[in-house]
This record gives sequence, structure tokens and C-alpha cells, in this order.
Amino acid sequence: MELKRVVITGLGALTPIGNTIDEYWNSLKAGVSGAARITRFDAEKFKTQFACEVKNFNVDDFIDRREARRLDPFSQYAIVSASEAMVDSGIDVEKIDLERAGVIWGSGIGGLTTFQEEANGFALGDGTPRFNPFFIPKMIVDIAAGHISMKYGLRGPNYVTVSACASSNNAMIDAFNLIRLGKADIIVSGGSEACVNEPGIGGFNALKALSTRNDDPKTASRPFDLDREGFVLGEGSGALILEELEHAKARGAKIYAEIVGSGLSADAYHLTAPHPEGLGAISVMKQALKEANISPSDIDYINVHGTSTPLGDIAETKAIKHVFGEHAYNLNISSTKSMTGHLLGAAGSVEAIACILAIKHGIIPPTINHFTDDPEIDNKLNFTFNVAQERKVRYALSNTFGFGGHNTSVIFKAYEG
Repeated sequence: MELKRVVITGLGALTPIGNTIDEYWNSLKAGVSGAARITRFDAEKFKTQFACEVKNFNVDDFIDRREARRLDPFSQYAIVSASEAMVDSGIDVEKIDLERAGVIWGSGIGGLTTFQEEANGFALGDGTPRFNPFFIPKMIVDIAAGHISMKYGLRGPNYVTVSACASSNNAMIDAFNLIRLGKADIIVSGGSEACVNEPGIGGFNALKALSTRNDDPKTASRPFDLDREGFVLGEGSGALILEELEHAKARGAKIYAEIVGSGLSADAYHLTAPHPEGLGAISVMKQALKEANISPSDIDYINVHGTSTPLGDIAETKAIKHVFGEHAYNLNISSTKSMTGHLLGAAGSVEAIACILAIKHGIIPPTINHFTDDPEIDNKLNFTFNVAQERKVRYALSNTFGFGGHNTSVIFKAYEG
């Protein structure tokens, strides 16, 4: 069986550093930090009092007010970014086979805001169960994909992948595989997350996973820096339109890039910590290179998981050096989480977009907030510290790893016909 080729024909983004693709890309190039004091709730008693929130977002500008009330913020974000991607793709739903068009989305946690609101309402009441009839449909993780499919009438494959911070990479990999196997022509993929709330901040604080640099939020996300001490929680959404190449060409679509390789693995090691030698990360990068049928030396740019945690950044660096050998020193590497914060289940999608735009524009977004080299990290590697760099990018690789030891890699290629 000959596998189909899969291309990207539309992009959409709603992030802490820009509410559209253009705003997001311009902020990435400029090295803008999205971190600031939390505005959603009074965080004074929390160890971490800042996050990377989506800013200047009014859901009523995009979704009817009555409908928006039936949506958790993570679904609102999903619909907004998917809508931008659909418009960008130029797809006319009147002219495609809707049974061969689907949605495969990713989210690590889903409707945490809704769950918190309903649980608080019950706990503060007299014990009488009074729950909103939309409680469950707003909260469940799969509902984002359902809403996108209903908006456009897409009747093909429809579900959400849940693998913590690897969720949206998992979603894209599934979409890639279904299309190249001939089971769909178009899949809307990506991920969304909305956990800047009391249980989100409090839960990650309890794990000691978050930075507590409350006096200087904008420099708190410091991947690969000696003084990194945890990630900065982010929120938002990224959407990509994956399409079978001949289907895209037949309708005259613009093509951003091609997906050519992917990898999936488990560390099988620890609940929250990576394998110290990066074994799972090594596995997924090798798998992706093999599937793409390319050599390590073909990769120009790696958008790393790079969360700014003491253990994670070291393990990923070891994995890169193991897989790429001497070529590791020729690569550009960057962590865009230094700007967006960590969007959890949506991280893979917004970082995939960063890879695709790096290919399109020949610009590597930086890893900001680097002040002091860590002697445990090989700083002869080019982490693209603090300032974007121009470079022709033919192949870009994106890593995302999640709690539970879930690892994913995806390789994007400049489209060459």
C-alpha cells in the first residue's frame, strides 16, 4: 500500500503572546514574554502568582453569547483557533466530502474551570445537588473536537487525545496517520488548554513544578539557564489543517509545509520526572527520523520541549546529543516556552506552528531569558539564546513530553512539490 503525503494548509493561534497567527509570529520573532501577574483570580496566597494568560480576548467577538456560556474556556479557545485555521485554509465545506473530513484534537486536562465552578457551587450549598445541565458536556475533554465538527459539519474521524503535555502532538500524529492511510482527506488538528485558575496553579504548585519568581514574571521561564526553577503555566490554543496532498492541490490550496515523520514512546520511569538519560526522547526522535527517511544531519531546527525545569532540560539536551552526534552543534535549537509559557496539552500545536513558520520565513525564534550558563548543559549547542536568527530551514523537528512519561516527536519539511 502506497502511503499518501500529508501537508499543512491552514493555521490558527490564540496564545499568551498573540491572538492570531500574525500576532503570535511577530511576538516570537521579537522575543516577547507573555508572563504577567494573574488577573483571573486573586493569587496572593499562592506560591506562584503569575502565568502566561491569553490577553485582550473577548469570546463574544467570536461566539454567540448564549452558546459561549455552554463552553468551557478550553473549548472556546479551540473553536476560535480552528476557525482561523479554516479561514486560512480556504476550505469551502460545500465542496468537500464531509465524511472524509474530521477533527482530532488534544487537551491534557479539559474543562478544569467548569469542574471547579460546579464543585464550588455544590460545596458551598446545603447539600442539595444543583448542577448545571451543561456541567458534563462542558467539562469532558473530547467535547472540543465535537464542537469544531458541529460548527463545520465534519463527519469524519472525531476525538481528542489525552497524553498530558504531549496531547496535541499525539493528535497531529493520529491525524497524519489516518490521512496517509487514506481514511480521511482533511483533519482539523491541534490542541487547547485553559488551566490558569485556582486548581491549575495550586495543583502544579503542590508538585513544585512551577517557577515562583513572583518579583520578575517576564524572566521566570528560563530554559537551559542555570537559575531555572520551574515552568510558567500558559493557556491558549493552536490549530492546523492537515490535508492529503493531492486533495490540497486539486483545490488550489496554499501549502505551508509537509509532515514527514513522527515518533511515540514511553519513559516507563517516573510519574513526573523524565528518564535522566532521555531514553524516551531518544526513541521518538530516532523513530521520526526513520519514518521521514532522512539522516540526523538533515534537521536544521529543533523546537524542544524545554520547559525550564531543572531535570527536563538536562535530559532533553542529552537526548539531542545522543541522536544527532556532531551535527547537534550545527542545529538551531530553541524553546518557545520561554515566551508562551507551557500550554500543557496545547503546547505541541503552538510549537508545531512555530516550526512551520520558521520553515516559511527562514527565521528561528529565540530562547529568551538566558542569563547564566549551566555547567551541566553543553552550551556549545546553539540554543538561539535571546535573539532570533535567520536560517534556511528545510526540516524542523518538534518535541513534546508529558507527565506519565509520554514522548512525541514530529518532523515538518519545506514543501517542494
